[in-house]
Amino acid sequence: MSHIFAPERMDRLFTKHAQLQYQQDLLFSSQVDLMSLVVCGAHKSVHAAYKARAANLSVSTTALYNKLCGIELSVSQALVRETAQDLAELVKLVGGEQTSVLPGYCIKIVDGTCLKGTDHRLKAIRNLAASALPGKAIVVLEPQLKLVTDIVLIEDGHAQERSEFDSGLNIVEAQDLWCGDRNFCTLKFLFTIQNKKAFFVIRQHRGMGLKELEELKSIGVTETGELFEQKVEINYGGETLTLRRIVLKLFTPTRDKEWEIAIFSNLPESIPAEKIAEIYRNRWNLESLFQTVTKNFNGEIQTLAYPKAALFSFSMALVSYNILATIKGALGGIHGVGKIEASLSDFYLVDEIQGTYRGMMIAIPALEWEVFQTFPRDKIAQILQQLSVGVNLKQFLKATRGAKKPKVPIIYDSKQGHISTRVNARKFRYYIS
Repeated sequence: MSHIFAPERMDRLFTKHAQLQYQQDLLFSSQVDLMSLVVCGAHKSVHAAYKARAANLSVSTTALYNKLCGIELSVSQALVRETAQDLAELVKLVGGEQTSVLPGYCIKIVDGTCLKGTDHRLKAIRNLAASALPGKAIVVLEPQLKLVTDIVLIEDGHAQERSEFDSGLNIVEAQDLWCGDRNFCTLKFLFTIQNKKAFFVIRQHRGMGLKELEELKSIGVTETGELFEQKVEINYGGETLTLRRIVLKLFTPTRDKEWEIAIFSNLPESIPAEKIAEIYRNRWNLESLFQTVTKNFNGEIQTLAYPKAALFSFSMALVSYNILATIKGALGGIHGVGKIEASLSDFYLVDEIQGTYRGMMIAIPALEWEVFQTFPRDKIAQILQQLSVGVNLKQFLKATRGAKKPKVPIIYDSKQGHISTRVNARKFRYYIS
């Protein structure tokens, strides 16, 4: 964290990407420092972090909140993007890359998320019962690195994700393989990826018009259902595109009670339909990421009602997740990537950092940490590898559980309002004996 959030680097990032805001008494690096403490759980709130750093700050809490509420989306997006580039290099240096599902392609999983409602702190909505939504985000994950490499932020909580597709299309590069849900199945999205010599595995949207060029042909049976394939044609702006349509007829319906999943892809015929279905199935990695961020990091702060401040804190949570993924990559390079991915618990790793942070800051002078800010990347990678050798992995293993037992029917008795656990515990012991 000292290396990634180096003050000079954070201030340069702000100067490069900010358009309206300026730095005066409160630097952007100080805001990043404060928010990192809150997001990682070292302090419970922005105000608590401010009090802990009050000796180094010359501004009031009001000035701090005013600054946070004005952080531009371009700055928050650049924070995620540029730190991810450095962390990606670190993951490669320490040997923490995952095995690629499809070698030769850079797979990018894209999905949107809506930030949870905040307190009604804005004067205009204080008397409204409806949830106060601070915004949305479109997140891009590279599963081979396990890093969020890009993000598109949306201030309007009511806006459709499609309204910001143009921003996402700007980052498409040749030989990318974009994987997404049906929300991303638009003609413009598919044709732009094709024109940039990239590829996609996107679930078909029901409203998508298409022309069937052939009948569905059975390909075989997978673990989840029977697989079919056909060629279809779509049109946009006078252009025509021929696609592969992969249909999986499920043995068990989805949580939305759907029995069939249709996937569009422009991958060459040499890539089997089973592999395309597997790539789409791996899209759950991004949903797992959202769950990890929500449970282990304080990225959706209930008291930050202003959209820019809320989206900044969420961006900081994603950067913190990337740092955690880099730590796991370093451990994987020493102990085995597959072993770390399957057995290591994000919760216990984050809990260790939260539990020891304050004591470390007291026991170890700031100068000892500041040296890491200027270390070259290969030196940081070497230190991570050396530290990974001595980690006791047993402290951070996931808690495994057995198969779920069927629920016992609940007995409702209107005459019995409560039960003595002591009396029933005696009965339980009697039954066992």
